[in-house]
Amino acid sequence: MGSRERLIKAMGDLMWERGFAATTPREVRERAGVGQGSMYYHFPTKRDLGVAAIERNCADVTTAADAVLNGSAAPLERLRAYLLRPRDALKGCKVGRMTQDPVVAHDPDLLAPVARSVSTVHEDLARTIREAIDAGDLPVSLDADRLARLCFATIQGGYVLALAAQDPAPFDQACSGLLDLLDSAAERRPGAPEESAASPIIHRPGPAGPGVVAAGPAA
Repeated sequence: MGSRERLIKAMGDLMWERGFAATTPREVRERAGVGQGSMYYHFPTKRDLGVAAIERNCADVTTAADAVLNGSAAPLERLRAYLLRPRDALKGCKVGRMTQDPVVAHDPDLLAPVARSVSTVHEDLARTIREAIDAGDLPVSLDADRLARLCFATIQGGYVLALAAQDPAPFDQACSGLLDLLDSAAERRPGAPEESAASPIIHRPGPAGPGVVAAGPAA
């Protein structure tokens, strides 16, 4: 990995941990193992490096979501896989954390990649939900866009609850609660078999839920 890539990764990791405003160029150089001259050769300002790092973090999140939501499995199974994808609930979301940073929130260039990432994941979620509705696995009365917002909000809110408690359990409970609602909707769709309540379409996670094992970017 060249010095430019090491700088982007170091900046991205530090922003994930503490935000843009609280990250100093010196900390970035030390973590990246790059000298001051090399850093300013690639990125004349901290803001330039911040834009590159946020774009990289956002790409990580959208790529991970795309791999699950645009896979070959049935729509509901893809939705389940997205909600239960292993995450480190105590680290928070690479994208969601940026919205809480006052500098990012008020800088259009820093905020733009975040907005695009949220929009892309929302579109993938809404499309997957519409496919489940079209397949007859969810009621036609559901609004795919609103349900997609709920899915994303549940995960982001789950991070907040887990961080506040310093315990991943609230994150797991939030995701499982949303799956309960999706199961209930699936069981009540027209033509659903009576025994579907005993065999939910969307299966629950085991004891080691999505907030327990760290894997990949957050959202």
